Amino acid sequence: MREITGAEIVIECLKEQGVDTVFGYPGGTILNVYDELYKHSDEITHILTSHEQGASHAADGYARATGKVGVCFATSGPGATNLVTGIATAYMDSIPVVAITANVGVPLLGKDSFQEIDIAGVTMPITKHSFIVKNVDDLADTIRRAFKIAQTGRPGPVLVDITKDVTANKAMYEPKAKTEIAPKVDTIRNEDIETAVKMIKEAKKPFILVGGGAVMSGCYKEVRKFVEKMNAPVCDTLMGKGAIEGTNPLYTGMIGMHGTKTSNFGVTQCDLLVVIGARFSDRVTGNAKKFARDAKILHIDIDAAEINKNVRADASVIGDAKEILIRLNDKLDQMDHSEWIQTINELMEKYPLAYDKSRLSGPQIIEKVYELTDGDAIISTEVGQHQMWAAQFYKYKEPRQLLTSGGLGTMGYGLGASLGAKLARKDKVVVNIAGDGCFRMNMNEIATAARYNIPIIQVVINNHVLGMVRQWQTLFYNERYSNTILNDNVNFEMLAKAMGAEGKTVTTIEEFEAAFKEALELGRPVVIDCQIDKDDKVWPMVPAGAAISDAFSGEDLKNKK
Repeated sequence: MREITGAEIVIECLKEQGVDTVFGYPGGTILNVYDELYKHSDEITHILTSHEQGASHAADGYARATGKVGVCFATSGPGATNLVTGIATAYMDSIPVVAITANVGVPLLGKDSFQEIDIAGVTMPITKHSFIVKNVDDLADTIRRAFKIAQTGRPGPVLVDITKDVTANKAMYEPKAKTEIAPKVDTIRNEDIETAVKMIKEAKKPFILVGGGAVMSGCYKEVRKFVEKMNAPVCDTLMGKGAIEGTNPLYTGMIGMHGTKTSNFGVTQCDLLVVIGARFSDRVTGNAKKFARDAKILHIDIDAAEINKNVRADASVIGDAKEILIRLNDKLDQMDHSEWIQTINELMEKYPLAYDKSRLSGPQIIEKVYELTDGDAIISTEVGQHQMWAAQFYKYKEPRQLLTSGGLGTMGYGLGASLGAKLARKDKVVVNIAGDGCFRMNMNEIATAARYNIPIIQVVINNHVLGMVRQWQTLFYNERYSNTILNDNVNFEMLAKAMGAEGKTVTTIEEFEAAFKEALELGRPVVIDCQIDKDDKVWPMVPAGAAISDAFSGEDLKNKK
């Protein structure tokens, strides 16, 4: 035990937790912490992002790619508020992040002091917990609690705000070992397991839906064994990508607004829907009253608050998905639903994902990325049409390969996330897929990639419009394109070079392939600007408020007209 400053306590606690990388931006109130960080730069790498929002997204990407806690720093006032969008993004997708901010000294709190903001109050609705530390004696235990809360049960972000005088004051510090987080099993009841087994055995047309909880719990091996034992078709949500491999013959693709017709029609026709770690988002269910209306629903989730929140379940098992699936797999014999599988296979043959191969398009680019990376890359995305194409046309082999903002839908998320992912997984090719509208949001982080020579590949699917919003305007607003046209003189190739990265512009799939192959070999950040048609659309689509069985394609639209 020794007496050290609050700033030293922050760094020592991060080392206790095994933190090796922090993303952030310094400022006046957090200077003491940064001064201490300087002395430990051989133990903790700090990445100076171009904007605090980039730091929060990078911490999130680090966490998604590894399953470990991501950490970001910011100073008081605008520095702290610039983290808010990233914290909310992590909260909506249940990502473990600890955001550490500093505030004005205790005597200045509540006096509208320079760069003072109640960031703990601001973030209370979008964190698992928000702390403000006003006494240095509380600091070490608060940081330890923050890391424990972020990882316990359903993961999520935690904010620790520390007043500047606390970072300067001294307290006795006693090192403690990192607390190991045990899976949540105390809520798993034997009677619930038995009910689940009975429902599964009685089903004639079962379907499995895998969500982000299956990724968070690390149960992809158990999921795949469960799917094979049940001999049932399986689909996933956007957040569940990789829990079931995209090449599995029982896999029918994503469900929901831009899910495959096979998944949407199959779930509508099934008699039992087993849901693993999904929250029944409106983007998944469409009209919740019409969702899987002929099926019994068995809901497996770690969070009891999700049961019956959006869709009523006939039965549920609450707890860690991995442990639940282990118990279910032990109680299930090999099942045979070959007749039902045949019905699903006929749907897959009748309704394949298709696109025009005569010109460069988003789906064509994604398929080429999949081919050139052997399906092994980590793919981050922004939000919009390109995001849906990345979900539809890249066949994910493993969980934690797709990093995307599902719940909040944050434009500007993917580039920062790709930096965090690449620093965490240096062995992986990391590609960020963006639309031109999203890329503009946080493209300043290309300067961060160049500064540290982080060799991410930034693919901009550039249609010179806000593609997804324009798609809605085309289909539902009589082609009134209000403020969605971006046809200006911004040159992303030149911009990339100005920031110290490599830049390419391509208009054909042959040019894209050559540029991407070169990017794989360069070992530095590369921006590839891919020019596609402004009216390309994501198909299939379910109109807002409609049942997922109402999914339609461009071909359906032509036939209707």
